[in-house]
This record gives sequence, structure tokens and C-alpha cells, in this order.
Amino acid sequence: MDRGRKRSEVADQLPADKRACSSSEFRLATADVVAAVSASSTSSIPPPLSFEHPDCDMESSSSGRGGGDSAYGSCESDDDPLHHQPRAGCGASRGKFQRIISVLDSEDAGPSVQLASLTELCEALSFCMEDSLGYFPVDNALPLLVKLAGSEGNPDVMLLAIRAITYLCDVMPRSADAIVRHGALPVLCGRLLSIEYLDVAEQSLQALEKISRKQPVPCLQAGTVMAVLGFIDFFCISVQRVALSTVANVCKKLPLDCSSLVLEAVPIICNILQYEDYKLVETAVTCLIRITNSFSNSTEILDVLCKHGMIGKSLHLITVDGRTTLSQPVFVGLIGLLTNMATTSLVAVRTLLEVGVSSSLKRILVASGLSHGSTYTFPEGIYSNQLVLEVLKLLYHIMPSAARDDENIQPFLAKEKILEEQPMYLYQLSTDILPVLIEVVKSGANLSVCYGCLSVMINIIYFGTVDMLQDLVKNSNISSFLASLMARKDRHVLVSALKIVELLMQKFSSVCSSSFIKEGVVYAIEVFLEHETQLVSLGQQSDQQDNQMSLRDVPRCLCYIFDPPNTSTSERKTCRVGKDAVLSLAKHIKAAYFTGESVNCEIGVSEVLKKLKIMCSTLNENVDQSLSNDGCAKIEELSQLLGQVMADINFGEAISSFEFVESGAVRSLLHYLSNGRYLNKSFSHCMRPSHCLAILKRLQTFTVVSLSKTGHSWEDMLLALLIRKLQDALTSFDNFPVIVSQFFKSRNSYSDIPTRHSTLNPCLRVRFVREDGEFNLSDYSDVVSIDVSSSFVTIEDYLWPKVGASMSGQIQEQNRKDVTTTSAAVSSFRCSEINVLEVSCSDNQHIPSANFVQVNQEQQTSLEDTSMKLREMMTESISNPQSSCDGHAKDCEILSPSNGDAIPKLIFSIEGREIDRSMTFYQAILQFQLNAEPDLVVGPKFWSEVYQVSYRKAEQITTQSHASCCDSQSFLFQEKAGYPWHKLSFISSLLLAELPCKLDKANPSYDLLFMMKILEGLNRFSSFLLSHERSISLAEGRIENLGDLKVVAPSIPQAEFISSKLTDKLEQQLQDPLTLATGCMPSWCDQLMMACPFLFSFEVRWKYFRLKTFGCKVQLNQMQLANTSGSSSVTDRRPASGWTYRKKFKVKRSDIFGSAEKMMASHAQSRAVIEVEYEEEVGTGLGPTMEFFTLVSHEFQKDGMGMWRGERHSLSDLQTNQCSEESAFVVAPLGLFPRPWSAGSSVSDDRQFSDVLKKFSVLGQLVAKAIREGRILDIPFCSTFYKVILDQALGIYDIQSFDPELGRTLLEFQALSHRKSFLKSASSQNFGHASDLSFRNTAIEDLYLDFTLPGYSDYLLSSATNSKMVNIDNLEEYVSLVVDASIKDGISRQVQAFQSGFNEVFPLKSLQIFTEHELERVLCGEQGTWTFSELLDHVKFDHGYTASSPPVINFLETIQEFDCNERRAFLQFVTGAPRLPPGGLVALNPKLTIVRKGYGCEVDMDLPSVMTCANYLKLPPYSSKERMRERLLYAITEGQGCFHLS
Repeated sequence: MDRGRKRSEVADQLPADKRACSSSEFRLATADVVAAVSASSTSSIPPPLSFEHPDCDMESSSSGRGGGDSAYGSCESDDDPLHHQPRAGCGASRGKFQRIISVLDSEDAGPSVQLASLTELCEALSFCMEDSLGYFPVDNALPLLVKLAGSEGNPDVMLLAIRAITYLCDVMPRSADAIVRHGALPVLCGRLLSIEYLDVAEQSLQALEKISRKQPVPCLQAGTVMAVLGFIDFFCISVQRVALSTVANVCKKLPLDCSSLVLEAVPIICNILQYEDYKLVETAVTCLIRITNSFSNSTEILDVLCKHGMIGKSLHLITVDGRTTLSQPVFVGLIGLLTNMATTSLVAVRTLLEVGVSSSLKRILVASGLSHGSTYTFPEGIYSNQLVLEVLKLLYHIMPSAARDDENIQPFLAKEKILEEQPMYLYQLSTDILPVLIEVVKSGANLSVCYGCLSVMINIIYFGTVDMLQDLVKNSNISSFLASLMARKDRHVLVSALKIVELLMQKFSSVCSSSFIKEGVVYAIEVFLEHETQLVSLGQQSDQQDNQMSLRDVPRCLCYIFDPPNTSTSERKTCRVGKDAVLSLAKHIKAAYFTGESVNCEIGVSEVLKKLKIMCSTLNENVDQSLSNDGCAKIEELSQLLGQVMADINFGEAISSFEFVESGAVRSLLHYLSNGRYLNKSFSHCMRPSHCLAILKRLQTFTVVSLSKTGHSWEDMLLALLIRKLQDALTSFDNFPVIVSQFFKSRNSYSDIPTRHSTLNPCLRVRFVREDGEFNLSDYSDVVSIDVSSSFVTIEDYLWPKVGASMSGQIQEQNRKDVTTTSAAVSSFRCSEINVLEVSCSDNQHIPSANFVQVNQEQQTSLEDTSMKLREMMTESISNPQSSCDGHAKDCEILSPSNGDAIPKLIFSIEGREIDRSMTFYQAILQFQLNAEPDLVVGPKFWSEVYQVSYRKAEQITTQSHASCCDSQSFLFQEKAGYPWHKLSFISSLLLAELPCKLDKANPSYDLLFMMKILEGLNRFSSFLLSHERSISLAEGRIENLGDLKVVAPSIPQAEFISSKLTDKLEQQLQDPLTLATGCMPSWCDQLMMACPFLFSFEVRWKYFRLKTFGCKVQLNQMQLANTSGSSSVTDRRPASGWTYRKKFKVKRSDIFGSAEKMMASHAQSRAVIEVEYEEEVGTGLGPTMEFFTLVSHEFQKDGMGMWRGERHSLSDLQTNQCSEESAFVVAPLGLFPRPWSAGSSVSDDRQFSDVLKKFSVLGQLVAKAIREGRILDIPFCSTFYKVILDQALGIYDIQSFDPELGRTLLEFQALSHRKSFLKSASSQNFGHASDLSFRNTAIEDLYLDFTLPGYSDYLLSSATNSKMVNIDNLEEYVSLVVDASIKDGISRQVQAFQSGFNEVFPLKSLQIFTEHELERVLCGEQGTWTFSELLDHVKFDHGYTASSPPVINFLETIQEFDCNERRAFLQFVTGAPRLPPGGLVALNPKLTIVRKGYGCEVDMDLPSVMTCANYLKLPPYSSKERMRERLLYAITEGQGCFHLS
């Protein structure tokens, strides 16, 4: 066997009983087949097209290891649908049919003549379409065909007659009525009830399936159900599918008087539920669903169904860890089946309770993705909420209702009696369900699901006993849950929450009373009543409820979600909740349970809350007092007070989320960390060096306090406990809405803005109105259509030429001058960080004033506070003689507005509220609607309404930016190699005392989000902060040993910062059809993703990234793929730019790198998906493409490229081309990081460096293309490299990530330079002690260091000092130059080349929502172990194999035991890449599929083969596990490196 080539294999023919079914394949295909018909026997009749493509057809793709991409449909062997497409063209004519019929009707026609005529008829029908059969003599032909089908003479005649009936019904469906009328059903059923010939029986099944589609009731009455099911186990799987599809068709319409004809078949159908073929199981479930729906009002029939074991066998499909192989619609229907049973049948209710249905339903709720900590086991799509609602309906109908209906009270009493007789049923139900329902509501479920959960909870609590509920209430923290519900606006939710409060107080008021006060329930009721009282006194009504139905645009009131669907529409619109129900119930609860006498303390305020408020007030006062003493006078006292507050929050008496927030503890901590600015917006000293120094010191102090432990694990750290408090509070107080679009469907519409064109996106109708008092603009009142994705810049571009015409020429000319002047001075301002633009100037030079146009006064004030004063604050360098400043003494820094490059001409507003221009127009309208109705549903009325938007001329407000070069008194900020603290997002937020986004500061969650951002940043950079503090301690003499500089800072897993509720909410929003189709979503999604991306899980951020970066078509394709494949993958190997536009590119396996350069030069900026084809190989498609990207990534790691640190070849080797062609890989155990190149190099160096820059540019293109098209690269970048390409701040502490020895030495040198500066500033008499300034007992001069970069003797750090040696006096300069060469100027051009290449494909900044570690996961995928259960869940078995087949068990155990290298080789062999995509096996798409290959006694000598385009492994059934492992390892080892047909 050629080592570079896989063996060509003979096609594997599967036996008939192992083939899958295609009901459209029971026909003759060509005239050649017909000509081969023999009249002698049934075996001589050519079979119709096989039930399944043979394995050789499956392998007819263009690559042996992997053919064309499965998106072409050339690799997957999917079964053809039962409803096949009609054939094009027709070779029959009226005369031909009449001749055939006359021959068949002839009395002297013998069997041979009949056989020939029937063969000709079948051939003619097989190539006809319905519109060409208008003259077919149906009434003449059918009696003859039925007669021949029922004859007992020749079986070949019977077969062809039945086949002709089948083809006729298929081609002309309306002929089914005539077929029934002429008595075909009894004949066909008879052939199934007494099987003499298997071919005839199978053809009869096919005919009945066609007839049952149009004539289900006659089929039922003819006994079809039992006829097709009677001998179903004797048929192969493909025929079984046809038989069961027939039953499903028949069950569409079931008359009540024919119930006996169906009920006798129910045991057989229930038995099929236990089969391994998922299509059979799904069809069987569909049958049972239709049977139950047809007889849902008959208690007797439903009781009979229960006795047949239907409930137990149905539950078996959903009890395995909450997983299911059923598709979402069928699974939802299965839950609906149980609901129908429980609604009508008491036997069903008792059976469900006996089998413990609550545990199964609990798993469904957890796995549905609508409860915290779920893993999204089910496929994504629009069914998640529908599934949960069906589960809630089932739970609601299992139990008696607390709201009894007097007209139909008997069922309620009967259910109540069941619970009284068996109290354990209710205990089990409440234990399983109550906590999960609370989590579902907390996750941000939509209004219907929320109300459904509360309704079920009311029933549980109403019928529950005190002993049963007491522990549940305490463990589930229901008090905090109810307090959060009181902030909702919907009257149904409020009434339900208040009912639960009343029920709990009735059952055990002594326990709940204090809990309700502590968690804020009483406080919320008091606030609600006070608000209502104020509205009444002002003569207003709070009742927006009367308009809720119209605002929500929903078809029915929430009161009816548990009612049968046949409830009249008019009745559904009538709300059962009274207009004043909320107010009356709130007053009643307060008067009955929370009067002044019954509550010892102030209403709604506990003693713990009072104590915490006092402590926080004291902390705030001390912070404010310290400001008068330059911020540092009371540092020790503040530290002690901070520790006391933190200890009380975490270790004092248990503090609830309500007490935690209401006490102001979060605001006090932020006030402390911001050095008094957070609560004092008028603070004018924010840019003083002392203020900046105070912030850094407080962060270091807070880090030390928060990282202290009470135990041995990270979970015992104060920081971890504080994060949990914040997460609980965020869950309780978050009010970010999930906007649901109702009845949305993409359709063509016409848009005026941005341009007049047709679009599939919906459009909003808007009338622009000039504001009163605006005389400089023209009036424009036409109604225009605006695309939902339009920005206000686009709208302004459309509107300005139409409304600005009335301005005088002088005003217009002046405006143009202002715009020109301003545009030249304004630079971009990133919202997530404080970006600094350094402008060099001489001592006597002034910075020209720059005009900045501000949108609002608050931003104006902020800029005045922060303008030009950041350089002295924690800057990395004040003066650097080797920098681009060319020796200038001072640097000046300019801040500009976030949208400085877009100067507004118009200001827009809705009803007097100015619109934030950073929103899209859709988001602005949405925000306006949400102010009126928080539970908004986007329905038809949302799109039909005409919105009125006012406009006025924007004032050209300008501010002058002043350069600031404050003199710092602390050496801390004058060091040349300092860390750029101000560029860290969380520190820049503290400096400005606001989040880097435009969230409303009045939002209850704002403080919590701000604190979470600070803690997340502190957790990531705690080692840097503590290292800096240690360096200062050594400088000041508090520590003496350089070894003490080493810091091991414990950290908290990043997953602790993920908010389950916000993640679930964004997940739901991304599943909304409107969001998928247009990319439009509420503004909070973008704002939070910008400011606090860590709050969302990686999986959700990945989906958000794809939708926002590559467009909505991508996400729609992903969702459709997930729904059809049953996969819940969060990522996909399929390309992100659509799958229809592809380009093939031929590459040379001998010149992979050169081919990559040509590919990127031709297609980097193209949106076409590249498919690779190797020269002299037949393989093309996904597999070869994946392998190519892997091989290219290996090329970039070769030694001698001149790109990476750690290369063994020197610069002289590169110049003289002494590197071997087969270079070894660069040794970089910590990841690849760019090799520094000096700017002052020779001409030959410049040529070499230009080549390096080109390689970095190609690498950037390749990385971006891989991300865009879903390819995996096998290239291990250093985490710091990811940081630098994302423009994140780098400093001296980052060097340890790629060169630990160098980084550690530089930190020690830096500490010595700090010590020297401190001694010099403290007292000149103490300066100069050699023992204080030695490096590990060695003088710096004795180290004999010169000014070259360590490890790179040809890199001169400074041409002016190249003759000097390093000593204690120039040590600081040396450290600065080494740091600059290692992570700044030495690699800046390489990084810019990479970024430039990357941005040619898509914007690199869109990846900033990921951390550096997550970027590696995005680019390189995942490599880890997989468990047996994971393999069983995410590997598909087909065509001869099932999950229980012995070879499959051996295979799963074998690959589970693989080591890392073997796993990589296996994945490379099967998928083309040595790693799995992000998400692991669950994200592999197409799924890994294992099929049977080879039969007979020689299978042990055969080798596995693959189709990489479909992740399709053909595995022989080896005799033993050992033999399988041997042959599998041989195949994956020797079968690499080439693609051919297998």
C-alpha cells in the first residue's frame, strides 16, 4: 500500500434489511430496465429502484477521504423524502394509454401479454407529470388493474398491476378517490394480511401509503392500519418506515365511531417506540399524537390508551438525562400528547404521577436552556419557549387548579382526591418542579412562560402542606424571587406573585414574615402602593393594562394560555384579571400581614440593612474627607474600613440581595475605588497625579483584601463571595427585555432609506416633523419607509438635503468651514478604552485648538474633565529619547468624542426625548415603545404604525483641548518601562467613573454591572497589580530580597463572571426570527457586549459575533442546520459567508506556502468560500480544504521564517539562506510570539524584513479567512500575541508569558531602579550603598551587559549608547529599551502587517469581545478527551450499525482510549483537521457518522475509509476490539497526505 495514498475499495453492498428507505424508489427508472423483464417468475422482474443508495453511490463524491462539501448534497446519503418530486417530461399519450388498456381488457390476453402491457404502462407512468395525464382513462384502467392485482395466477402480473396503481396515484393524486371507489383497498390489504410474495406485499404497502395521503378515512374503514402493521417486523427498516407513514396518514382524520379500528393497533405502535431507528420512532410518536388529538374529548378512549401502556413507553423517550433523538416539533407534540391525556383522563393523571413524570419534566426544563446552568442539549430554534410552555401545560393539568371552575368542578375534585390519597405524589412533584420553575423565570423567560410558571407554583403551594413546603421555600429563596417579580409591569404576573405571597403567609407567616422583609418583598409592596396613591392623588391612572393587548399585539390574553385551543377568539381577548385586582390584593396583604404593629422595624427595612447603611455611609465620608488631604492621608484608615465593610458583606449576618443593593454597599465600594469620583460627578481633580496614584493604590489594597481566603480553595476568597452577591443581585434587579417578534416572516418590501430599493428586511413607516421653534430648516412631512437596520447617520444623509435648503448661503458656508476645521482635528475614541493620541511638540510650541462637536452636555463636561491629562497618570513613558518624538521634551495627549468622525447636522427626538444616535432606528423606536409597555411584543401593529420623529438643527458646540504636562512628584509615573495602566478598560472606567457604553445610569443594574467590570478586570490583572506593589515595597525598603518580588496571585475561574440570566436572555434574543433575519436586537445587547462581554458565555458571544460580523444569512443557515440535524452546536465548520458562492483553488502539495500566498492574493477580499483541490489528486471539498489550512499553519511554524522568537537560525543564516528546506518547527512551549526586528537595519536586512512583513500579512489574511469560513488552524500563538493584535495594553509584566526568564530579570532590574530613585529622592546621604542596589549580591556593572537585546546580539537597543555598558545609573533606560524592543517598537511593524492583512477579510476589532484565551479556541478549536457518553450522544450510526452494535461499542471504547497524538491523527484522518471546532464533538458539523463496511470472512483484513466532506467513517465489523484498534491506527497513520476515491 502506498504510504501517501488510501486504497481504492470495492463498493460495499449492504443487504436489503440494512438499507434505509426511500418511498420514491419503488419504480422502474429506464426503458432498459423494462426491456429486461421476463415473464417467467417474480425473481425475473427487475426490482424498483432500491430503498437506499448502495454504498458505492454514497462514495461517489470527489474525495476518498472526503469529497465535495456536504452542502452540495454529494456526500451525505440522506434518505429521499416520501413525497418525491414529480418527473419532468412525459412519453405517454392518450392513444398509447388506450391501446395498453384495450390489450389488458382483451379476453385472450395471456400472462405474457399482460406482463408486457403492464411493464409498458409502468414505464409510461413513471415519466409522466400530473398535467400531462388529463386524458388518462382512469375509470377504464382502474377496474382492470384492481382485477389483475387481486388475481391469483401470475405473481409478476400482480406486482406490476399494483405498481401501476402506485405510479398513477403518485403522478395524479386526485385519482386516489377513483382507486378507492373501484375497490382497490380490500385487494391491497388482502395482499398484506396473507403474504405470499414479499415483493407484492412491499409494493402494496407503497400503494397504500400513496392512497392514504388523500383518502385517510376510507383507508381506515378498509382495515389498512392493522393490515400494514400486522407483519411489520418481517420487513426491512425502509419498508417499515413506509408502513408506519401509512398509519400516520390514516390517523390525520379519525372519526369517533371508528375508534376500534385504531385502538387495536396502539400496542403495536407503542412497541415501535422502543425501536432504534429514530425515523420509525418519530413516525410512531406522530401516530400517537394524532390519535390522542382525535379522541381528546373521550375519557373512555383515553383510558383505554393508558391501559395499553402508551404513557410509560412515551415517557421512556424523554427520561434519559433530558436528551432525546426526536426533532423539536415532534418532541413538543409528545409533551402535548401527555397534556391531552392528563386534561381528560384521571387514569392518565394517576399513571403520570405513579411513574414519576415530574423528574422527567424537570430534566426537560433544565435541558431546554431556560434555567440557569443548562447546557442547551436540545436543538436551538424557535421551539425552546414553546417546549417549556407545553411542559407547563402538562404540569398545570396534572394537578387540580387552585382557581376552581364551578361549572366543571368534578375533575378538580377527583384530582384533589388522588393527591389526598397519595401525598407523596405532591411531595415528589413539588420537590422536583418548584425550584426549577423559579430558575426558569429568573432566566428571563418570555411573559407567557413566566405566567405559566407562576400558575403552576400557585397550585403547588395551594395544595402543599406546611411540612412539605417549609424546606422548599427556604432552599429556593422564593422571597428574593417574589421581590424581583414586583418590578414587573404586567398585571397577570403581579397578581400571581401577590397570590403566592398571600398563600405563603397563610401557611406559615412566622417564617415568611421576616424573610419577606429581608428580601424586599414588603418594601416592594409598599413602594407599589405609594406609587399608586400618588397617581390617584394626581388624578391619573396607572392602568396601562387596558391598552396592553393592543401594545403587545398578541392574539389572546395570558389568562387563556392553559385553555384548549378551541376557545373562541372573542373570549380570549377578555381578561379575567380585574382592573383593580393588583391594587386590591396588595392593600389586603399589607393590612392583613404587614401592619405597623406586626412588624417591629421600619416597613421593609431590616436591622441588618440599617447597620450596613451606616457602615457604607462612614466609608463614603472617609473617602470624601481624604480628598482634602490629597487622597493619601488616610490610606491605612480607609483600608481598615474597607476590610470591615467587605467582611460584613461576606461573613456577617446573612445579607440578602435586596439588603446588599439597598444598603449602597456597591456604590460605596465604587466610590472608594474611584477615589471619591463615583458619587461626586462634579469632582474636578480627576486627572491630578495624586488622584491617579490614589486609584492605583486603592486597587492594590482592594486586591489584597479581596484575594484573602478563609479556606483553602478559590471559592473561599472574599472576591468569589462578592461576585456571588453581585450575580444574585443582578439576577434579581436585571430588567433588560427580550423582544419577541410575532408572526414575522421575511417578505419583499420597499425602502426609501437608506436608498430607494427592494429589501427582504421589514421597514418602519415614519413621518419626520420639524420641531417647534426651528426656523433654519425646511419642513418635511412625507411618510417614508426606513429599513430596520438603518442608522441615524444614514437617515440624516437622506433628510439633510431636503430640510437644509432654507439656510442662507452664509450659514452653509460657515458650517462647511467648521466641518472642515473640525474634521481635521477629531480622532476616533473607542468606547471601551481611553485611547490616547500622542502629538509631539517642542518646549515653546503650543497645540492648536481643536473643535469638538458634542451631542450632549454630559459628554462635554466629561471631556473637559479628562482633556489632555492622562499622560502623567500611570503612563508608560514620559520621555523616551529613542521614541518617535525625536527628543522632544513633552508629549501631549488628546481625547476626542466617541463619534468625532461623524459630526451631526440634525438632532432627532420622539415625544420630546432626544434619541441616542449610536442606536439604529429600530432600536430607538423599540426603546420608545418599551417605555410605554415593558413586555412589548413586535407584531403586525408595530410595523403598520406611522411613527412621528422630530428633528432640529444640531448646535455646533466646540471645546478647546488643552495640552497638559503635569509634574508628578512621584517617581512611580516617571519610570520609562512602567505599565500602561490607563489603557486597561476597567481602570479607564474608574478614572471616568462610568461604563464605556451608553446604558442608562438610572438603571438598577448599572452599579452592579460597573462593579462586576471592576472585579473582572481586577481578577485578570491581580498579579500585575500585586507585582507592582511588591516592586514599590522593595524600593521603599519594606522588603529586601529580590526573590520576594515573585507573586502567585490566586484567581477565580472566568466562568464565575458569566451571568446565567443575561446569557439566557441574549440566547433567546438571538433565536428570535426577526433578529435572525435582520440582525436587529434591543440596544442593551450591543451596549453590554461592548462594556461587559464577560457576562455572556463564550457560546453566545460566538453566535453574536457571527451575526453581527458576517450577517444574518449566516445565522439563519446555522439555525436551520441545527434544527434539521438535531445538533445544538454553537459553532460550525461550514463557512460563514453563505454556502452557495464557492471558488475552487488548485494547490501544490509540494509548495503549500506558495499556494497559500497565491490564494490570499487572489481571494482574501472575496466573500466566496474557497474549496481546495490538490494537483494530481481527485479530492475536493471540505476535507481537503480543512487539511490545507492545517498544513499552511504548520508551514508558518517552521524554523527559518524569521517571524518568531525561539528560532534557531540567526539573522545571518536568514540572509545567506543557510536554512534547510525541511526546517524543523520553532520551539515555543509557551506559544509563538513575533521575533523583534530593529528599525535601524541595513539594506540587506530591510529586504529580509520586507519578506517577513509579507509573511505576517499573509498570516493575518489566512487567520481571518479561517475564522470567516469556519476552518481550523493548528498554530499555537502565545496569549500575549492575541492581546497585541487586538490593540490591548502590553507592559513589562507581559514578557513573562513568552520568555519567563527575561521577564523575571527585567522586573528585578526595574525594582532596583525604583530603589535607586527612592533612595535618591529620600536623602542624598543615604544614596549610593552598593548592597542596596546589587543584583543578587552582584553589582550591575559586573554583569557586563551591553545595549543589545538579550538573545539577539544583532539588535542594537540604541545607536547612541551602543558603546556603553549597563550600570546602575542607566539601568532604567536599559530596561525601558529592552521592553520597547520586545513588545513595542521591535514588533510593531509585524503586528501592523498582520492586522492589515486581517482587516482585508473582516474587521479585527469585532473580535474584541473575546479574551486572548478564547481567541485561541476560536482559531485553533479544541483538543481534549471525550467520554464514552459524549461519544454516544454526538456520534451518528447508520447503514448497518446502531448504538448497540458490538463493533460500535468496540470502536467507541477504542477512540476513547486514544492518547493525545492518536486523537489528533484520528481527527485529521476523519475531518481533515487535527482538532475539533470550538464546542467539541457537539459542534462538529456534519456529525461524525459511522457506517458498516464490508461483509464476509475477510473483513479483518480490510481497512476503514472515510469521506472527510461529511465526517463519514466506513468501519468494517472487525472480529475483536484489538483487531479494530490495530487496523484503525494503521489507517490513520498511513492514510494521511492524499485524497483519492476510496
